[in-house]
Amino acid sequence: MRTRITRGAVLTAAAAMSAVAVAVPAQATPVALPTANMEAVIKAAQIDPRRPDTTLTPGAKDSVLLVERALDARNLLEGQYVDGHFGTATISAYAAYQRSLGYTGLAASGLPGQTSLRKLGESRYTVGNALDPGGRVTYHGALMNSRTKAMLVEAERLLGRQLGITQGSYNPGGVGGSAGTHDGGGALDISVAGMSAGTRTDVARKLRQVGFAAWVRTPSQGPWGYHIHAIALADTDQSPAAQHQAGDYYLGYNGLANRAPDDGPVVTPKVTWEEYQRR
Repeated sequence: MRTRITRGAVLTAAAAMSAVAVAVPAQATPVALPTANMEAVIKAAQIDPRRPDTTLTPGAKDSVLLVERALDARNLLEGQYVDGHFGTATISAYAAYQRSLGYTGLAASGLPGQTSLRKLGESRYTVGNALDPGGRVTYHGALMNSRTKAMLVEAERLLGRQLGITQGSYNPGGVGGSAGTHDGGGALDISVAGMSAGTRTDVARKLRQVGFAAWVRTPSQGPWGYHIHAIALADTDQSPAAQHQAGDYYLGYNGLANRAPDDGPVVTPKVTWEEYQRR
């Protein structure tokens, strides 16, 4: 038996479907999260704890604020320190956050690493200009990470010569007088055997040009012979002592405990490896 569908029934059904369609809410457009520039955050984390005041690191305020607000939301940083200055209070708060993730030792020094920075920013911010020290490698018989090796290789290319390494990175305790700077990544001591004073200065200059804080060390400065001490800026594997030397370099000091004026070759601007590559 054939069922007869009237015009009125069709119109009634169409109207009902229209009503249902209208009742379905529109999908909300996802809100884009702000981006924390990791390069800026790390630069501030190296420099700000070494400042005598709360001056902000140029270009870092917005990114540091994102990190500090996330720490504040976890009750790890008091609101008064959410100011864009990555000083000692923020370093301590970030170290507490790293410990909450199960990190220990140098991995909980308060210097942000890529993994912890992303975890902290979940649903709050994304991470841009991410920094990665890379895996550990041996170069010229010394242990270092792949980022430090790349920097050293480029400095050697600029110099037109290879350099001898007397102490590499990841050397807990280090040799006498190292004061913990070689406990983590990014730290090198370079031999100056057979070099004239001018050559030593030129080596330090080339190292600075590719992103190291580098100084010619002399016997009058400590219990060591002539050598060049170099710290890779923005290396997120650095020990606290190396972090302090990096900050002091930016601020115009010599990287020693006396914090005397920088006695190395003038290189402007002071750049990281990533900034050097973009030039």
